[in-house]
Amino acid sequence: MSHSVRQHLRVDIDAYDEAIRRFIPGYESMLSVAASAVAKIGPDLVLDLGSGTGALSAAILAYSETRSVELLDVDPEMLEQARSRLAPFMGRARFRLRSFDDPFPSCDAMAASLSLHHIPTMDAKRVLYGRAFEALRSGGVFVNADCTMPVNQEERDEMYGLWVDHMAAHGIEEAEARRHFEDWSAEDTYMPLVHELAALTEAGFEACCVWREGPMSVMVGTKLA
Repeated sequence: MSHSVRQHLRVDIDAYDEAIRRFIPGYESMLSVAASAVAKIGPDLVLDLGSGTGALSAAILAYSETRSVELLDVDPEMLEQARSRLAPFMGRARFRLRSFDDPFPSCDAMAASLSLHHIPTMDAKRVLYGRAFEALRSGGVFVNADCTMPVNQEERDEMYGLWVDHMAAHGIEEAEARRHFEDWSAEDTYMPLVHELAALTEAGFEACCVWREGPMSVMVGTKLA
C-alpha cells in the first residue's frame, strides 16, 4: 500500500493540521474520545495505524497510563511531521514506515484516526479486524475514529449536507466542499456504521460506537479477557 497525503488532500504537510480541522467535523473531540478509550486500559504498547502527523498518538501519549506508541504510516513526509510533534514524548514513541497490511506485533491496543477509510471494501476490513483481534492481548482494544455513512441514500445526502455545513463554517464554500468529496472518493470509502460494528463483532470483539458528530464516529472493539 502507498499513499501520499500531500497529493490526496492537496495540502502541504506543514498545513495539514490546520486544514484537517477545517475539513473534519468535531476533529478535536474525536481525537480526545479515541485517546481516552485507549488510555483507560493502561496499555504498554499501542499501535497507531496510518498515524499521519501524530495527532492521535500525541493525544494518547498525553495520558501517563500509556507506556509507548508505535506509529505506522506509509507516507514518509507525515512520519517526519510526527517526529517533530512527538519530540516531547520521544522516549515513548517509535516510528515505522510500514503499512497496516504488514504483520502486527503483539500489543495492548490499536488505534486509527481517518486512515482506515482508505481500505476499499468491507471484506478487506474484516480481514484487518481479524488480524487485529489476533495481535491484541486479552483485554485489549481496537479504536477506530473515522467517517461513516448511512446505507440509505437520503440519509447519506443529509449527512453530506451536515459535512458541507461544517466546511462552510470554516470558510470553504459548498461548491469547493463537494469538489473535495469527489476528489477524495478516488481513495476514500466511507462504510455504514452498522457494517463497521458488525465486522468488529464478527472478528471477535465486543463492539460499540462511543461518539458521533455528523459523519464522524469513534468505534471501540474490546477483546474481552
